[in-house]
Amino acid sequence: MGEDAGRGLECQKIMDGKGNNGNSSQKAIPSCCLKARASAPELEAKCHSTVVSGWFSESQSSSDKAGKMVYFNNPMWPGEAHSLKVESILYKASSDYQEVLVFEVLVVGGGDGGVLAEISRHSSVEHIDICEIDRMVIEVSKKFFPELAAGFEDPRVCLHVGDAVEFLRNVPEGKYDVIIVDSSDPVGPAQELVEKPFFDTLARALRPGGVLCNMAESMWLHTHLIDDMISICREIFKGSVHYAWASVPTYPSGVIGFLICSTEGPAVDFLNPINPIEKLEGAHQHKRELRYYNSQMHKAAFSLPSFLKREVRLLCD
Repeated sequence: MGEDAGRGLECQKIMDGKGNNGNSSQKAIPSCCLKARASAPELEAKCHSTVVSGWFSESQSSSDKAGKMVYFNNPMWPGEAHSLKVESILYKASSDYQEVLVFEVLVVGGGDGGVLAEISRHSSVEHIDICEIDRMVIEVSKKFFPELAAGFEDPRVCLHVGDAVEFLRNVPEGKYDVIIVDSSDPVGPAQELVEKPFFDTLARALRPGGVLCNMAESMWLHTHLIDDMISICREIFKGSVHYAWASVPTYPSGVIGFLICSTEGPAVDFLNPINPIEKLEGAHQHKRELRYYNSQMHKAAFSLPSFLKREVRLLCD
């Protein structure tokens, strides 16, 4: 058996838990990476428990009843893993809330400023509050992705570092025209972000005719969750409730969904934006031209496949 094949088997042993103590709280670096690092110290840049033979996979490690470690088994997409080739690890650290990794290919974590950058394109927006629980992610994004994090420097932006649920509980009723929720997947503490009390809080913070855009998972993987979220939102948001989707190659299944809702009040026509998408003022001058989004893509986002309409009956209403 060749040396490369042997290395592959050693990685599998680590993933199966055979080369690791099931009671250990530390994530082991695959043995093939340890050997490579010993023979070539420059490969230290590729060594991490989530990086196997130069490929990153988001892991959810846990122990079964036999103490066997199970890797790459995120409960949001059981039975599959999403991997990306890693040139090098530029930054790795742990905050109070999560592990923060920056690869030469992506950042893993929230609060990177991407949504903020899109909002700041629009001169019609007068004030932007952003609430992010993890300051480390913000600082890492500013250092490694300055173009993405440029929105944090916008004078209209007010940054609040803390728990968004608690933040929203304390804002005045009817304060916001729009709320955008770019949250973590609903696992662990983030579970409450897809439950009725949170959506009640969101609706209270919106003015009449106010708009919510909320991340709503993948139609290929989470129709049960989408069904639950739409049911909750139909009960709370009396203006309208829509489901839309967009292609995101780095997300499992390649798509991500959104719940687009409005509170009771002035009607909101989500399918036909008031401001033409292609005619963003100063887009070329400030290098803010859109790469993916246009009027046709916007309308297509609300076109749903037949299987989704069958499995989520509320989408047929």
